[in-house]
Amino acid sequence: MAEFDYDLFVIGAGSGGVRSARLAAQGGARVAVAEESRYGGTCVIRGCVPKKLMVYASGFHEAFEDAAGYGWTVEKPAFDWAALCKARDAEVDRLENIYLNNALEGNGVTAIRQRAVLSGAQSVDLADGTRVTAKTILIATGGRPSRLPIDGAELAIVSDDIFHLPTQPKHMIVVGGGYIAAEFACVFAGLGTKVTMVNRSTTILKAFDHDLQETLIEEMKKRGIDMHLGDAPASISETAGGKRVTLKSGETLEADVVFMATGRHPNTEGLGLEALGIETGAGGEIKVDAYSQTSVPSVYAVGDVTDRAQLTPVAIREGAAFVETVFNNNPTSPDHDLIPTAIFTQPEIGTVGMSEADARREHEVEIYRAKFRPMLHTLSGRDEKMLMKIVVDASTRKVLGVHILGHGAGEMIQCVGIAVKMGATKEDFDRTMAVHPTAAEELVTMNSPVA
Repeated sequence: MAEFDYDLFVIGAGSGGVRSARLAAQGGARVAVAEESRYGGTCVIRGCVPKKLMVYASGFHEAFEDAAGYGWTVEKPAFDWAALCKARDAEVDRLENIYLNNALEGNGVTAIRQRAVLSGAQSVDLADGTRVTAKTILIATGGRPSRLPIDGAELAIVSDDIFHLPTQPKHMIVVGGGYIAAEFACVFAGLGTKVTMVNRSTTILKAFDHDLQETLIEEMKKRGIDMHLGDAPASISETAGGKRVTLKSGETLEADVVFMATGRHPNTEGLGLEALGIETGAGGEIKVDAYSQTSVPSVYAVGDVTDRAQLTPVAIREGAAFVETVFNNNPTSPDHDLIPTAIFTQPEIGTVGMSEADARREHEVEIYRAKFRPMLHTLSGRDEKMLMKIVVDASTRKVLGVHILGHGAGEMIQCVGIAVKMGATKEDFDRTMAVHPTAAEELVTMNSPVA
């Protein structure tokens, strides 16, 4: 009789948990996954996937307008919120079934639709009272949205709620300045909602390069988004027609929906971590070593619950490294250096490596920058600028960072990320033949530093 019920028990069926479970099971391990919500986690159910579908939907507004400059006559388009939501939700359902049926059960993983909490170093208790044992336990419970500690915060929706709005808001106040706030501000503005954005900082996307920040703010304002920067909500109250936000400056704003996009925190409450002595950080994140092992040797953690880098591909890579380490006798540490990132605003952003400010703190740098009207808009007439920027170490010539704002930036940065990860120099970029006519050719034709 086996000493344990399973070789691996995974708590959480998001991107990191599912990848870990699937790979371990494919290698012959006896694996179970417990998920109290839906299979697929934040990314598939209430994050990246449904968000990107809404980004696509919102982009057609400008496409219809731009088509006129190219000779197309487009009858006045009309948007159907219910039709979008129905199609989006059907795709999410399809993907959830793939996660459950193909990735998990199709590989012999036992899928348990219950909450699970740690009851010991090698045991978990399910919501129905069943105790299950496992040689190794992996925590992959992800994160959830945070709310500001202000009066009336419960009257605002958060990102988990954004996909369940029964009707399209006529006016939305977006609180926050991170990528979730910026993305959804652009999405709803593109769909025709009046959007007001409030952020306590005097900028947005404060962790990103300052040229990206400034250019995106300019472009968002052109799209009619009302920006209240350097101010913050003091309270939220109900009105006859919706919600009223009173700002710390004393100004009041009214809308039918207030969307609070003010960060996320790890899902660690009530998991039994304290009783086992599993070490957590100030924000509740599970502390792990380079191999995702917690302070209890039989318990590991991957993904947003560790707050190393809150990105789906990172959770997947951490899950794969965990399986290599624990089940394949090949100690593997996930590489968190030089992670390419896309922000699906309008226009979108792609970035990899160091911002100019971060690079200047450690290196003597050269800055190459081009800001131009893309060819697409020479006939459309749209007043939109594209930004490309390369940060270079002046002595080694190594490219430290690349920052792009404009159509296709996310697609471009995936490829550029390979070059930067390989240690490409500015001269490597320069001797690469340009693809013409494209916007991306600017990356290999910027010859003179601007700073």
